[in-house]
Amino acid sequence: MQNTQTSGPVRIGVIVGSTRPGRRGTAVAGWVSQVASRHPAVRDGNAVVELVDLAEQGLPLLDEPVPALFGDYRNPHTRRWAGVVGGYDAFLFVTPDYNRSIPAALKNAVDYLYAEWNGKVAGVLTYGVQGGTRAGDHLQTVLGEVRVVVVPTRVSLGLFTDFDFSGAPPGDPTHPARLDPEDGREQSLTTMLTEIVTWTTALRTAEAAADRRPELVG
Repeated sequence: MQNTQTSGPVRIGVIVGSTRPGRRGTAVAGWVSQVASRHPAVRDGNAVVELVDLAEQGLPLLDEPVPALFGDYRNPHTRRWAGVVGGYDAFLFVTPDYNRSIPAALKNAVDYLYAEWNGKVAGVLTYGVQGGTRAGDHLQTVLGEVRVVVVPTRVSLGLFTDFDFSGAPPGDPTHPARLDPEDGREQSLTTMLTEIVTWTTALRTAEAAADRRPELVG
């Protein structure tokens, strides 16, 4: 497991999975941060939540000559991204639904690395016209291939149920609207965060126990 530490607060990176100008993902990620700030683990200093915006990472389409499995990263942007991902113990992915799947930028960001994802825990939050559930299904499959453990609770935000378009010009598809999650969404997100912290802590404990186990001499 590629955790940076086996003690101390659980570091959770909230990955904004869309890079589209005018995306709603930053507002959703901001809401995640607000809810997280009220979570007991964060208040007590047992977890830290930070935003990781893919639009700020500057990753081109995958241009590494060696498959990520081998960890032979040749490009500076890949090594920078490896440092970002490797610095977190867990992740919460915020992704829209693009044509029943995840944005190309998010798939690209996952594909760049391998070992840095291994053994990490993640939650998935989707949004879209129908809640983005297909994108969540695809993302979970992708994450499984890089050995990320996805917690069972998901949050799905509907474009016409969890966003307020009352101030938007009629027929304007670029208006970001105001995020207004329905009742129960915050509780689901809180449950997801609890699972992320609990599972990460359990994996740390197992890893520490394995490190202490004496080698058998034949």
